[in-house]
Amino acid sequence: MMNSQQEWVRIEREFDVPIDMVWKMWTDPELFKQWYGPNGMSVPTAQMDVTVGGTRKICMSMETPERSMSMWFTGVYKEIDAPNRLVYTESMCDEAGTIISPQSMGMPADFPDITEVIVELEEAGDKTRMVMVHVGVVEGTAGAGGWNQAFDKLAALTASISRN
Repeated sequence: MMNSQQEWVRIEREFDVPIDMVWKMWTDPELFKQWYGPNGMSVPTAQMDVTVGGTRKICMSMETPERSMSMWFTGVYKEIDAPNRLVYTESMCDEAGTIISPQSMGMPADFPDITEVIVELEEAGDKTRMVMVHVGVVEGTAGAGGWNQAFDKLAALTASISRN
């Protein structure tokens, strides 16, 4: 099954909190904003209609002394099986949610207009094992690095919540 997907980013992580908490991190906009995105980026906007066919719209922004930069992403939820499986599409868009070509945002020529994120969660004792596959984003690229940084933030966030 995995052989056709080898080129896609696949990240496995274990979090020290129950599965329901990790599910919430992915589906509660206020929690999602606290960890999503690579280091140095914040998420000022996260709109999520977590229903099959519902849309999501996320803004990632980065403030530097020179300039502020925003990137918008939109997508549609395709599968929702709480708290075990979440599948949604992702495309670059403008602030209004209109899909724009990744190339217009400086992405490589072969970067697809629509990618798909598959999140699978399972209980591992009192921890949660997560496998995330981002179909369309190639292993070893900046996108893959961004996910790893985001999941480091997610691990720190869940750890701080579990201590409280």
